[in-house]
Amino acid sequence: MARLVMKFGGTSVADLERIGNVARRVKAEADAGHQVAVVVSAMAGETNKLVGWVRDSGALADLREYDAVVSSGENVTAGLTALALQSLGVPARSWQGWQIPVVTDAAHGSARIQRIETTELERRLGEGQVAVVAGFQGFEPERGRITTLGRGGSDTSAVALAAALGAERCDIYTDVDGVYTSDPRIVTRAQKLEKITYEEMLEMASLGAKVLQTRSVEMAMKHGVRVQVRTSFGEAPGTLVVDEDEIVEQAVVSGVTYSRDEAKITLIGVPDKPGVAAAIFGPLAEAAINVDMIVQSVSEDGERTDMTFTVTKADQARAADLLNGRQDALGFAELRANADVVKVSVIGVGMRSHAGVAQKMFQTLAEKGINIQVISTSEIKVSVLIEEAYTELALRSLHTAYGLDA
Repeated sequence: MARLVMKFGGTSVADLERIGNVARRVKAEADAGHQVAVVVSAMAGETNKLVGWVRDSGALADLREYDAVVSSGENVTAGLTALALQSLGVPARSWQGWQIPVVTDAAHGSARIQRIETTELERRLGEGQVAVVAGFQGFEPERGRITTLGRGGSDTSAVALAAALGAERCDIYTDVDGVYTSDPRIVTRAQKLEKITYEEMLEMASLGAKVLQTRSVEMAMKHGVRVQVRTSFGEAPGTLVVDEDEIVEQAVVSGVTYSRDEAKITLIGVPDKPGVAAAIFGPLAEAAINVDMIVQSVSEDGERTDMTFTVTKADQARAADLLNGRQDALGFAELRANADVVKVSVIGVGMRSHAGVAQKMFQTLAEKGINIQVISTSEIKVSVLIEEAYTELALRSLHTAYGLDA
């Protein structure tokens, strides 16, 4: 008998029929003798509707009430799922975040889990009851308020609960049937991976893959929770996200990802002197503008430099306004902004022991006439910034070059 956590996203519980399908999946695991905790998201589109209502009311300044409103979608799903299980003869009970409780800090809207008290939950599981937990929710004990974990927080709820319960596995059910070597909508030869390491999944999640929320992967890696990504709409096995030791033979490159949420800003003619980088990026950090790729090119006279970096498209205008307002203090000649770019990355833990991965990427793009504007690297990934019009060509070419075609 195993202890399992099964998490179902918004598309999996979008209506009563799909909630019924979820109940039948859970019943099959319970009938097999497993102890099962289920984590559910709000129905598809429900959270967006609730956020819209709060925004329209003009009450976004009070994040405690924001959390009270937007967390309610998961309550509905949890109750309906418990009722669906009961109709199938499965003893089930819904649990809200404060009932368990899932204890968080007081950062309403993006709270972080501090601990989960599972004593009563484990007693119920031991008695054969299925626990249906409202994802995305936490509880801040100092003021006794509901908190939420940020968008996509139900994945984090599920992984954290699996860690607290010592579950054998956390299955994340979604509308895709696993993790692919690239976006199958663009790269038709992309193939589903049987296993992927935590580190690779973390890079993919942060570099554009939408399969899992980044925080949930971080938590799974920290606590050694085996995660399976699989579809709610079929029986095929999914992709296991596991420790590197579980994968016998590592591919040099496991995936090629892209992110369209990039904007490039270049400061022309910045004085090349100590402290200039801090003067540029300090105010951006204070304004909560996240900077990603950075490249600096010094002029021949050694007195001026061009500084190029990327921010999210949503932050482009704000970053440009902030820096233009400091032009005299920073001393740059001109600011240029460009949002018609895309970040393409190749990822794989096998890069640690193989040379030439970056060179193959650069050569492949050059052969296709694709100019690289910015480069950044880490131990297991190489990312480049290119013109957005070349996204599909770059993905398909790199996928073939690294031998990932099915």
